[in-house]
Amino acid sequence: MINRALNSIRNMGGRVVNSVSRLGMAARFFGLTLLHSGQSFSRFNLTLREIYSAGVLSLTIILVSGLFVGMVLGLQGYETLQTYGSEEALGILVALSLVRELGPVLAALLFASRAGSAMTAEIGLMKATEQIAAMQMMAVDPIARVVAPRFWGGVISMPLLAALFSAMGIFGGYLVGVVLIGIDAGSFWSQMQAAVSFQDDILNGVIKSLVFGVAVTVIALFEGFDAPPTAEGVSRATTRTVVTSSLAILGLDFILTAFMFHGV
Repeated sequence: MINRALNSIRNMGGRVVNSVSRLGMAARFFGLTLLHSGQSFSRFNLTLREIYSAGVLSLTIILVSGLFVGMVLGLQGYETLQTYGSEEALGILVALSLVRELGPVLAALLFASRAGSAMTAEIGLMKATEQIAAMQMMAVDPIARVVAPRFWGGVISMPLLAALFSAMGIFGGYLVGVVLIGIDAGSFWSQMQAAVSFQDDILNGVIKSLVFGVAVTVIALFEGFDAPPTAEGVSRATTRTVVTSSLAILGLDFILTAFMFHGV
């Protein structure tokens, strides 16, 4: 009984030490990525290719998801506002919900699932097929050649995708509220424009999406670079990317919201 308890404590301590060690490795990896970012901008064609891979190829899922989220917000919001006789404020509800919260968060979750997992799998396979080792043998720094362009491609793409998600969501709310239900279009847009602030709402949403982009991209690249060079290792790293990125997004969202909107 005592030995079992000691083994449990030993295993728990091992997990804690391993987690702290991986956190330190990830921080060092992030620092090296920033240190070698100059080369990715001097050869900007590499970064442009990664923007296309991470951003443009994610447009379909972002736009379609944003449209349906906006349509659901329009339906649910109308039912709630109708109870209080405030149907004309539907535009405010849809816009603030998307710009402040749902746009950056849902776009980041979709980005992690689609682009983040792809980055991890790609770098993991490069490591498994010894392409990373071959670069090091030829005195080519894989951080500068492989990681940094993907990092900046993800960081640049994420705010743009979040903005498109919010815009498509507002359009979805317009389709349901104005076209389908029959709310006055002038009231829908005018109240939205009067209530949504650039500094307090739009800018905060952009900051959130930037932070989410950095977190998701760093996690995806680190998991791929640290993955064991086997098929099972790459698959586990890809799974960890999606899970860890999702938890990081939700945790950072709470922290950023507390500081931005409640002055904690």
